[in-house]
Amino acid sequence: MEADIQRRELLVLYTSNMLPKLVLLETNYFPLKRNRIPVKLPVLMCDQSILIVGSIALDTIETPKGSRENLLGGSTTYATIAAGRTAPVHVVGVVGNDFPPEGHAIYRRFAADLTDLKVVEGKTFRWGGRYKGNMDERDTLFTDLGVFADFDPQLSEQNRIVPWVFLANIHPGLQLSVIGQNDRQQKVVIDTMNLWIETTRKELSAVLKKADVLLINEEEAQLLTGTVSEIDAANNLRELGPETVVIKRGSRGAILFGNKGSLSVGVYPVKEVVDPTGAGDTFGGGFIAELARNGSFSEALVAGSALASVCVEGFGVERLLRVTDEEIEERKAFLRSTVNA
Repeated sequence: MEADIQRRELLVLYTSNMLPKLVLLETNYFPLKRNRIPVKLPVLMCDQSILIVGSIALDTIETPKGSRENLLGGSTTYATIAAGRTAPVHVVGVVGNDFPPEGHAIYRRFAADLTDLKVVEGKTFRWGGRYKGNMDERDTLFTDLGVFADFDPQLSEQNRIVPWVFLANIHPGLQLSVIGQNDRQQKVVIDTMNLWIETTRKELSAVLKKADVLLINEEEAQLLTGTVSEIDAANNLRELGPETVVIKRGSRGAILFGNKGSLSVGVYPVKEVVDPTGAGDTFGGGFIAELARNGSFSEALVAGSALASVCVEGFGVERLLRVTDEEIEERKAFLRSTVNA
């Protein structure tokens, strides 16, 4: 009997000599219907594969534009959708058995490997937030960690050799654990937040020593370094470990500091900001996906900014799911004109 299996596109990206470098792995795919034969299919991993580790949540969001409940959210979700458009993404995360079918469908659509996305008994992480005025300020309404409280990422064999690693906003101890389990990291990009800077400075410092790129916003950079100067903050942060530091400036774009100096990008003129949740995670996913494709830091800033500009135009991930390649390319073309080296 012919097996009825999940099918997905395999994106094969090429190295500079136009020869694909692939690692052949095996993973299990289960039949979609009863009484069908389970089969084991090969998974092709290329040098542009990205491991994404972070939170997966169901969000309740209130903004001046309206409110929504049970939105698919979490740092892993936004980063996976952004990166998965152009690169093979391997997801590491946990959800409860209340995670909706449409959420699973979205992950199947944008991820190349879900071996380490675990479904366990209990409730999925839930978060609620309310934005004020111009949406620069946000109040947390509630946080229910659910199964995420016991999240202890253990990488499968194939995910131990994924070359690109994006550690989204989670506890630095978990970030450090993932770095220690990955044997083939070509580039490690990390994100963080005020909470970890204030409460887990020692563990965060250990992560920074192993990071290649740090993504951080202005407020976090000031908190971590004690300086308001972007240049001084970036220099201090680079001394802690990461060769490259990207400071996200919100409505003023982003600026990158590295061995060759600084590079900044502006913002795309969004007509209406509906919900800023996940914009930073979306930026991070687009950023690392471009680097994984052998793109320049300039193009990585442009790609991340273009996708983030789409994210804020709808609640949760709704706009990211509908955006076309043509829309993204149009935004990237505009943003290239704002790049300043």
